[in-house]
Amino acid sequence: MEDRHVSLAHGNGGRFMRELIEEVFARHLADAALDTHLDAAPLTLSPGLVPCITTDAFTVQPLEFPGGDIGSLAVNGTVNDLAVAGAEPRFLTLNAIIEEGLEIALLERVAKSLGAAALAAGVHVVAGDTKVVPRGQGGGLYLATTGVGLRPPDWQLGIDRIRDGDRLLVSGPLGDHGIAVMLAREEFDLSGPVKSDCAPVTPLTRPLAAVEGLRFMRDPTRGGLATVAHEIAAATSLNVRLAETQVPVRDSVRSVCEMLGYDPYYLASEGRVIAVVAPESADAILALWRALPGGEDASYIGTISSGSGQVVLETAIGGERFLEELEDDPLPRIC
Repeated sequence: MEDRHVSLAHGNGGRFMRELIEEVFARHLADAALDTHLDAAPLTLSPGLVPCITTDAFTVQPLEFPGGDIGSLAVNGTVNDLAVAGAEPRFLTLNAIIEEGLEIALLERVAKSLGAAALAAGVHVVAGDTKVVPRGQGGGLYLATTGVGLRPPDWQLGIDRIRDGDRLLVSGPLGDHGIAVMLAREEFDLSGPVKSDCAPVTPLTRPLAAVEGLRFMRDPTRGGLATVAHEIAAATSLNVRLAETQVPVRDSVRSVCEMLGYDPYYLASEGRVIAVVAPESADAILALWRALPGGEDASYIGTISSGSGQVVLETAIGGERFLEELEDDPLPRIC
């Protein structure tokens, strides 16, 4: 392609669109399962396993940030939704909505990153589509994905399985992604070493299939830990009690939050797992996670208790405060 920016012609279904698909997306995805000549891709599913499907869209700004970009985010965000449901991710579809004027070089970097993330997560991108919107009518690039995974029929997880006395665990420090993206926007004249935690969580969820007492898992993306806690409280009418001294937050993330007035409990993470487990299983799952790459900082962070569906933070000085349900979005376009 001679033109180094996306034009409306790249979305008209003709030669330019074919070249964009073949020379950017297909080349960098480099997946034999992707046949760009098919209107519908056949899937081979294993008998005896339960198919699971999820869909998501990604509008992060900027498109590239420390620790990732919109391409790796789209893969890992979709893979992780399947993983915390107990499914082994297998297939993805990808839709790219590209704004006229986007640099081809940037699009190639995103496509290359997306392909590398898919390879690392063990998933195949089997179908996709591209659309080009006029200049000024998009955010540079939006990606929409659908993921398909397979779950063992006897691995039952659900928010309805949570009981009074259960423990909350998290696989690692929270808020890295939200602060990394915020710093990359350079809106507050701040810089720092924070990198997004964008990564597949399947290495952390897969081993839990053999552990008794796992009730529920969620990846704390938009709205962070507080939003997951409110989801649990609303669905169960039980209280979620979090221990401030136990919730892992990096010093660099906490410092930015203190300077700008953000609350780390509402910030997005893109490579963490929150698990609710039976009390007798908590130590075993923590030990398992801490022995795995990406789970070294796993921690016990709270307890499910009888109550009226509130989220309570036990503070470091011995007090309590209620974490209210998120209303305003503190960091829009974060994923």
